[in-house]
Amino acid sequence: MLKKIFFTITILIFAFQQTVGQEKVLERANEKYEAYSFKPAIDVYKKVIDKGYVSADLLKKLANSYYYNADYKEASQVYKRLVEEYESDVTPEYYFRYAQTLKSLDAYDEADVLMDKFSEMTSNDYRANGFNDERDYRKEIKENSGRFTIEPFEFNTVYSEFAPSYYKQGLIFSSDRDTGNLAKYRHTWNSKDFLDLYKSNVDSVSLNTVVKLDKDVINTRLHESTSIATKDGSVLYFTRNNILENKYIKDEKGVIRLKIFRVKIIDGAFSELEELPFNSNDYSVAHPALSPDEKTLYFASDMPGTLGESDIFKVAINEDGTFGTPENLGNTINTEARETFPYITSEKVLYFSSDGHPGLGGLDVFGTKISDETTYKHIVKNVGEPINSKVDDFTFIYNDEDKTGYFASNRETGLGNDDIYSFIENTPLELDCRKRITGTVRDKISNQILVGATVKVIDEENQEVSATLSDSNGNYELYVDCSKGNFIRAFMDGYIPSEKYITKSDATEEIVDFYLERDTVSAGFGDDLAKLLQLSTIYFDLNKYDIRPDAEVEIQKIIAAMEKYPSLKLKVNSHTDSRGKDAYNLWLSQKRAESTVGYMVSKGISEDRLQGEGFGETKLVNDCGNNSKCSSAEHDLNRRSEFIIME
Repeated sequence: MLKKIFFTITILIFAFQQTVGQEKVLERANEKYEAYSFKPAIDVYKKVIDKGYVSADLLKKLANSYYYNADYKEASQVYKRLVEEYESDVTPEYYFRYAQTLKSLDAYDEADVLMDKFSEMTSNDYRANGFNDERDYRKEIKENSGRFTIEPFEFNTVYSEFAPSYYKQGLIFSSDRDTGNLAKYRHTWNSKDFLDLYKSNVDSVSLNTVVKLDKDVINTRLHESTSIATKDGSVLYFTRNNILENKYIKDEKGVIRLKIFRVKIIDGAFSELEELPFNSNDYSVAHPALSPDEKTLYFASDMPGTLGESDIFKVAINEDGTFGTPENLGNTINTEARETFPYITSEKVLYFSSDGHPGLGGLDVFGTKISDETTYKHIVKNVGEPINSKVDDFTFIYNDEDKTGYFASNRETGLGNDDIYSFIENTPLELDCRKRITGTVRDKISNQILVGATVKVIDEENQEVSATLSDSNGNYELYVDCSKGNFIRAFMDGYIPSEKYITKSDATEEIVDFYLERDTVSAGFGDDLAKLLQLSTIYFDLNKYDIRPDAEVEIQKIIAAMEKYPSLKLKVNSHTDSRGKDAYNLWLSQKRAESTVGYMVSKGISEDRLQGEGFGETKLVNDCGNNSKCSSAEHDLNRRSEFIIME
């Protein structure tokens, strides 16, 4: 049965069997985003590594610099080295970011391994839970199942009936009931057998019976299938094989393509038949559907710009009846496989069939809310059983007012090859989950508001969903798809970017404030370069002032910065904690400052670019003075070196 419907849909309706192997053009998530912030630090860190000074902390910061600048290829290589050489120092967050970069490089299997590791290392992280849940797509389908009561269509036969559409008080549908030899036609493409359009319960003539539509205008020697009528019944759009003057028209591969036609209905008679201008002899255009205001036509096609085997497109219908330019609905709806048979409800829900989105088998029916808002990201959901099954389920139509509708399926329990089923929806499908995110962007040190900061929504595939700028009060507002995890990232020229992960949740509004740190580009007189380069504390052994190996890595960052900026001059300020005599601490800090300057001079930095001064315990950063009861960790905060920019 599945094989038969494959030929019905794929050969007779889309004729896509000739296009197996067509180039997959679905854009992957490895595009780089506009680079912001701290790019000079990348050069500094790379130079340090090239000199052989490497630490886990250095690799983390270099990888993060690439990551925040959306250079995922480079970030991936650094994260890889971090994981391989410093596994004991790697926290869960770095496994997650490493996985994200691999997704952007289309290495999904490797990314899944890392996400498994990430899941093992975390207990209550929604990203880990979401990863595990999304791989079990059957769970989501099960949650959406059981919402419908279905019954066989009263006019099914042992032949094929599918493609129901509303017309007046009844239906128009497609069937091969007059010949009963559709299987032969699928293989031989011969004019003895065909699909035609029929009506049922439309008027007194067709009440409780089935009547074939006009054979002179609508039905031909070839196939007619999916249709849609305007609400007033004055215009009918329908699908037909490419035929002109009773002759088949084939493309260069020998395929008879599909076209959409439009016909006026005047006093019950069909007239003024025309084919739509974006039809072609080289690709198929089929399965029309109208928006609620009837100003937009939706359809399926494999025209240029298609992401997979067939995609859903839309086109504007102008007031004079002409058409705009077809637009692909994008890769949140369309996949590398088949998306087809669209239908739009009065509440702007798009239902369609697909074998690209996770389903139960063959074509499944999916629903998504459509919107013209640029910030809106489609949420596509499988409508579940019993509409969907392990075979093909398609041509779903729905009436919002009474929650009823029809669809077709080739399930084994049917009467014929394809059968139409009626249904009642008992529980609605939740499709719209949009969370409002607001907040303020500020300078971390001064707490001043930052006007014009860029705030972006980045999904888990590293694709930018939307972006905005902070206003004159430093405030911003964005919306995210709360059925998935998202990153909120804040950028500002001269500042290090900041990121917050928004977990999968309900639509409750969330406040996310950002406090951005300045980067080296904006460094000026009096700034501490050690903070700007995110140096770890430079420690000395007790009562000693020689440079330890772990301190070398940090000082090499300063040296690399000075090599990159030849005009940069620094003053090394060294400090001690309050333990020990005041005079000794002052002497020790001075020796440590001099030792640091001497080390940097020995590595090639000109002496006239450096100064050194020891302050002992005179500039403590906390209340851990003489005779205090501070812990060792609190005292350690005062044992620091600063690299103050003098010029």
